[in-house]
Amino acid sequence: MSITAALVVFAVTWFMVFFLVLQWRPASQADSGSVVPGTPPGAPAAETVKRKALVTTGIATVIWAVIVSIILWGGISVRDLDWADRMAPLPAADGTGE
Repeated sequence: MSITAALVVFAVTWFMVFFLVLQWRPASQADSGSVVPGTPPGAPAAETVKRKALVTTGIATVIWAVIVSIILWGGISVRDLDWADRMAPLPAADGTGE
């Protein structure tokens, strides 16, 4: 796995986790009871993006480490995920072609 591939896997993992973490305990201005004039009642009551980004980084790092270790280990391949048997069988290791 190249460094670029590892960074791409981390970025994808980070954003997937971030979109999940954004949904944890959202507090709107209507829920808190103080709507700032000129803003919609559904607007966030407090700035929590920095804290949620830090939580996301921690969770994404753990998930990324598991994914990268599985990729580098090589014990699970695409053929292991082919449950419909659509991939051609591997050639024999002894060179007979069967």
